[in-house]
Amino acid sequence: MTNDRLPSSDADWIALARQTLAIEAAGLQAMAERLDQRFADAVRTLLACRGRVVVTGMGKSGHIGRKIAATLASTGTPAFFMHPAEASHGDLGMITPADAVLAISNSGESDELTTILPLIKRMGVPLVAMTGRSDSTLARHADVVLDTGVAREACPHNLAPTASTTAQLAMGDALAVALLSARGFQPEDFARSHPGGALGRRLLTLVRDVMRPLDVTPRVAPHATLPETMRAMSAGSLGAAAVVDEQGRPIGIFTDGDLRRLIEARPGADLRTLTAAEVMHPNPRSVHPGMLAVEAADLMEQHRIHSVLVVDDDGRLVGALNSHDLMRAKVI
Repeated sequence: MTNDRLPSSDADWIALARQTLAIEAAGLQAMAERLDQRFADAVRTLLACRGRVVVTGMGKSGHIGRKIAATLASTGTPAFFMHPAEASHGDLGMITPADAVLAISNSGESDELTTILPLIKRMGVPLVAMTGRSDSTLARHADVVLDTGVAREACPHNLAPTASTTAQLAMGDALAVALLSARGFQPEDFARSHPGGALGRRLLTLVRDVMRPLDVTPRVAPHATLPETMRAMSAGSLGAAAVVDEQGRPIGIFTDGDLRRLIEARPGADLRTLTAAEVMHPNPRSVHPGMLAVEAADLMEQHRIHSVLVVDDDGRLVGALNSHDLMRAKVI
């Protein structure tokens, strides 16, 4: 593809895409190589913040700032985005002395941003800057400057913010990762801020949240006949029945699969006189109500079973869990 014609073929567009990715990748690599003590200083500044990290930026940098604020907030660093233009009309009151400000501007000269910089400094609030120009107004006001400059934009005219905004976004991710590591942020902490997501369901849902309670769990005594056991299974819609002793502790389990294997093993035999104790699978797998549902799912997958009994601290039956229950809860 040459510069004297518009790209019009699949090959042209693929070539442009590769060129864009190469330019942005080169910008990120160069930025990584420039990282120095100032990055560690920025992490310490934000880590020491007793309030919230106030992220601000104008235009495309503002869009990046919103994403960075969201990433920080979801990984253990309280943060929110403040629009610099709105800040001049009252929103500056969002900032408290306990906060820190993360300001983003490639040029470092956005009018809306530079207008509020002296006011931020007058408040004594720490200011971390992301900018592509170390001699800019933003850089001069900042306590810590992170260099997010790129050699060129991916835009063919070197105008539209492309490589520069990618660099800003990546630097924001680097800050978030360093901060979450410093805070000892764990998957469980992430899940608490994402209760509606798949990870939240996996790390917050307990067996007691999805199990079938005792009153609908099929169970029979050891002396129950096979027909009685089958009726209990059918009524419970679990595909299994627990065999429990006088104290309510499960000593075995009988499943649909066990029934099929029994019929295959004894063709033509009268099975009606058999008792639950004679046909049950002894020492059944069990889980505790306080166990994570995903751990119960892993146990069921490991042992290739579709149902598991739920027992309390004393080993007494309190319910049952089926793979369909886990699927309905979107744990698996």
